[in-house]
Amino acid sequence: MNKKIKIAAISLGSLVAVAHVGLLGYVLRPQQRVQQPPAFNIPHGPYSSYRIKAGKDGYEIEFRADDPKVLESTRTLDLDKEKRGLFGGGSEQRTEYRRDEYTRNGTRNIGGATDAEGKSAKEVECLIADAGARSQGAMAGSAITAGVVVPAVANIPYIGWLAGGWALLLGQKAGSELGSQVGTVFNDC
Repeated sequence: MNKKIKIAAISLGSLVAVAHVGLLGYVLRPQQRVQQPPAFNIPHGPYSSYRIKAGKDGYEIEFRADDPKVLESTRTLDLDKEKRGLFGGGSEQRTEYRRDEYTRNGTRNIGGATDAEGKSAKEVECLIADAGARSQGAMAGSAITAGVVVPAVANIPYIGWLAGGWALLLGQKAGSELGSQVGTVFNDC
């Protein structure tokens, strides 16, 4: 009986050893994993579009938030008509071709660069120059008023502090207006 137990124990031990070796071989061998593409959370709306290209080396995304950007309208009129009326004769030949481009909000493209409000590049440049000139003029007006006018009116009894603030604000506003006029002249707007 002792021999049967030994054989059974050796057989069971061998079976467990072979199973462990097989399991270790399965776990430790390099596995070829199928790479899952990442989940993309792309914002979309009624005028957006996107295209995704995926391959072994990676992926590429092309996204347009406002597509189509330009809408087109084409009108064509060809008229070759011979008039045969009461008194006969005559012919008419007209050819009309018109192609317009529109933005989504209905603004017609008349050529030249425009921004969202329909301003040309020159108008936008003038607006930016005017904002800078106003800012510089306001700083200069504040500085001049703070150095000359505010000390004079600050000594007025009871309301000197209030009059000094008013004078500073008035100088800032006057400097802003003057800066705008000077900027208009220098920037040819």
